Amino acid sequence: MAGYLLHHIIRFGRTLRAAGVPITPGQIVAFIRALEWIPLEDRELFYHAARCTLVCRREDLETFDRVFEWFWRNPLMGGQLPPGLLSTAPGPIRRQENRPRPAEVGHPPAPEPRSENPEAPPVILADRAMTYSPIEILRRKPFERFSEEEIQRVRRLMARLRWQISERETRRLRPGPRGEHLDLRRTLRRSMRHYGEWVRLLWRTHKRKPRPLVVLCDISGSMERYARMLLHFLHALSHTRRHVETFVFGTRLTRITRCLHHRDLDEALREVSRTVVDWSGGTRIGECLHVFNRDWGRRVLGRGAVVMIISDGWDRGDVELLGREMERLQKSCYRLIWLNPLLGIPGYQPLTRGMQAALPYIDDFLPVHNLASLEQLAAHLERLPSRRSARRSGLARPVPSGEPE
Repeated sequence: MAGYLLHHIIRFGRTLRAAGVPITPGQIVAFIRALEWIPLEDRELFYHAARCTLVCRREDLETFDRVFEWFWRNPLMGGQLPPGLLSTAPGPIRRQENRPRPAEVGHPPAPEPRSENPEAPPVILADRAMTYSPIEILRRKPFERFSEEEIQRVRRLMARLRWQISERETRRLRPGPRGEHLDLRRTLRRSMRHYGEWVRLLWRTHKRKPRPLVVLCDISGSMERYARMLLHFLHALSHTRRHVETFVFGTRLTRITRCLHHRDLDEALREVSRTVVDWSGGTRIGECLHVFNRDWGRRVLGRGAVVMIISDGWDRGDVELLGREMERLQKSCYRLIWLNPLLGIPGYQPLTRGMQAALPYIDDFLPVHNLASLEQLAAHLERLPSRRSARRSGLARPVPSGEPE
């Protein structure tokens, strides 16, 4: 719901209750759900949706009409009823005919009731100047264009994201309502209550556990304008999930998992800056992946791990080595996801040598250039299949930012 309209609706319900109209929280929820099925620019439908969901007694109709007209003249004044509002002689309230008005992007115009006096000015239900919200703009704005104040806002929004990766099935079994394995021991024990008759079969199903997540982030010179926001993202991700291993690479590979364990973001970033020595340098993705597969692969890629590589694909190393290490990494993990901040640029094509060598072994090719792309990534991780499917052959299909998969 656009802007502060939801807040105004709740205040409107409290005002009706103060006027003597019995309003329950369920009626407020019903009114809000009804607005999802009507265009907000239709003033007549808005009025009737409120009347049908918030009024249950005939004797409350006149009170509702007067409070409705008074409240939506200026929603910010709602709360205390002016003296004499309900004692005025009752009279019919006519609705203003719908007149087309250019709608603002992201903030549809609210309904406008009108009194019976045709010369009276139209009543504005919501002050659009007070319903502005910068969240939608921040969701679509690229990371490299953020100001310092916007960075602080996005940090708080990142902390609210919840990362729920699809769980994996383990080999261990547990009692379940229905499963693939018959629990013969519990079935026989339960049958003793019925003189040995198998009245009900009991089953066992596989236990489910969360998948580990491994992130390798490029911090070379070409990724410098994205590095700060990506570190904020990695810090929020590390404190949302338990099993997260984080590495950064440029000309060498560095593990920063322990650095990001600090609850305070600034302290975590200072620890990362002291640990990493190849900031904004060259890029040797193949050599860094070789070190990761040799030294860390068996430690962190067990139990169906999901691997995310964050890089623009610019590489100055051996391209053939990059292809071999990508193939080895894909075979060792459950899912290999490549996040490219340049993928959010209209018309971008992965034509660099590094991307061309890596694409045949990427399962998912996604953008990571704004907050909306992070929300898209969270939804994608939640929809991953619980079982390993057949590996896709050929190039990964890029998913444009802001479009459903």
